[in-house]
Amino acid sequence: MGAAEDPALGGGTRELYPFLYEASADPAPVWADATRSSEGKATEIVLLRRRMAEVCGDRVAVCAEQMAAAFAGGGRLFTFGNGGSSTDAQEVATAFLRPPGGRPLPALSLTTDVAVVTALSNDVGFDAVFARQLAALGRRGDIAFGLSTSGGSANVARAFEEAARRGMLTVGLAGGHGGMLTELSESGVLDHLFVVPSSSVHRIQEAQTTVYHVLWELTQHVLAGTPTGAHARPGDHADSRPGDHAEALPASGPP
Repeated sequence: MGAAEDPALGGGTRELYPFLYEASADPAPVWADATRSSEGKATEIVLLRRRMAEVCGDRVAVCAEQMAAAFAGGGRLFTFGNGGSSTDAQEVATAFLRPPGGRPLPALSLTTDVAVVTALSNDVGFDAVFARQLAALGRRGDIAFGLSTSGGSANVARAFEEAARRGMLTVGLAGGHGGMLTELSESGVLDHLFVVPSSSVHRIQEAQTTVYHVLWELTQHVLAGTPTGAHARPGDHADSRPGDHAEALPASGPP
């Protein structure tokens, strides 16, 4: 018995995909269930992106204009997050720094230097792992870009507080009801917050991916001299492939 099937581990994949373990000589029902599951998830994210486009489309355009202004003024982008959001933070930084097209822009993910992350976590505390880096590297006119599926990551919240003290443009992506990040937005610490209204971590992260790719694309258009209003709205291509930058935008949701 593999670890994924060990009852002591809670059933593993058996609990997530019970139809794969049902004894049956006919595989057709299994394939039908798998197909329904995949189609249902695809439908969820398309609808979520459309909702995000309706709720956040105009605000995303404004955010992109302010990010473009920051870059034009010599600002740099700093990204951060935990777990899956850490890899998203790295993707955001890479998209701006080494774009598939357009203008390369200065960007750094605060999650990539293992020596710095582990030193700060061990010597100062994990809650300060991003804030301390911004204190050392950030300056007025830079951009702090943080992601959290729940909005409840203390180290992300502290990083935004540090960024606000330094006069940086602050941009947050969260899920559910936004958690602590919603409080920071309401208090004026966060300049822009996009909350994906979903309780599924998977759908939240998929929607956040669309949001930050749209932000990247619109920022490039502004820097190239094309007003965001003259370009397709983020939701205009909600039915396009998941990797397309111009897909519909997502909204806010819980972890």
